[in-house]
Amino acid sequence: MTFTCRETIMLLFCIFISCLPFCSSVTRNDRPIIGVLAQEVRSPKPNQNSYIAASYVKFLESAGSRVVPVMINQTLEEYKTLFNSINGILYPGGAASLTSSGYARAAKIFYDLAIEANDRGDFFPVWGTCLGFEQLTVLTCGEKVLVNTNTSGVALHLEFTNETANSRLFRGFPPELMKELASEPLTENSHKWSLSMSTYNSNDELKNFYKVLSTNTDGKIKFVSTFEAHDYPFYGTQWHPEKNAFEWTKPYIPHSPSAIKTTFYTAEFFVNEARKNLHRFDSEEEEKGALIYNHSPVYTGGRGSFEQIYYF
Repeated sequence: MTFTCRETIMLLFCIFISCLPFCSSVTRNDRPIIGVLAQEVRSPKPNQNSYIAASYVKFLESAGSRVVPVMINQTLEEYKTLFNSINGILYPGGAASLTSSGYARAAKIFYDLAIEANDRGDFFPVWGTCLGFEQLTVLTCGEKVLVNTNTSGVALHLEFTNETANSRLFRGFPPELMKELASEPLTENSHKWSLSMSTYNSNDELKNFYKVLSTNTDGKIKFVSTFEAHDYPFYGTQWHPEKNAFEWTKPYIPHSPSAIKTTFYTAEFFVNEARKNLHRFDSEEEEKGALIYNHSPVYTGGRGSFEQIYYF
């Protein structure tokens, strides 16, 4: 059977079109799994040596990701194996040491692995919230350069910078929500340490690695509240996007419709970043055994900062 030139072109076009669904499924992971880093419990008890606040798990699950707890004090080989099985990692807020804790050690290992992976074209996103944001600054510049601020327990609006419009993080936020973020106190802050703008501007490592998307002030010190890396899928917020929808213990946490939208648009962004990563567990059994579903959150009855906590 012979084909005319036009018939040949049409046949090739049909073959190309038929392959498109396959191509898109190969380059997008619609079953992302994100690791959430655990940290030390201040007063450990039997089977309660580390924890993850359940709000971080719900935050990621709300946007279509499953979660694996990243335990502290594991071996380098165990961390490497897990890195190659998950599609991104979140460093949560808390109170662990940024230099000497199991949280800090694990964060550095995954940070270094993420740098290496992205440098060779293996897209791997990293997110830091509050303590996680602060941890990213230490990992990037090699020292703690934070300053003390009066920002423990306050909701703030964001002071957006000129970098915001072209940022990856905020690009998909609705214009109306961006206006509200700039004018209403929708971001909850629970931190005593901050990266001041004066420090950022004088630190070449930080300035060359991150671009500042928003700032805030405690009335005296102007500090970085949101950043993203120039060349890596690394993101950090000094504020807590997960608390608006999932934490109810503190009166200063905003719960307005716009505050809830902030939670979900932020979660959607990071989960969509994780969808670009194609890591997977070696077997379905190994995947099932690693998921947070194997653990039950504990209701704290409104004690402390969290409604529910996973203990390990």
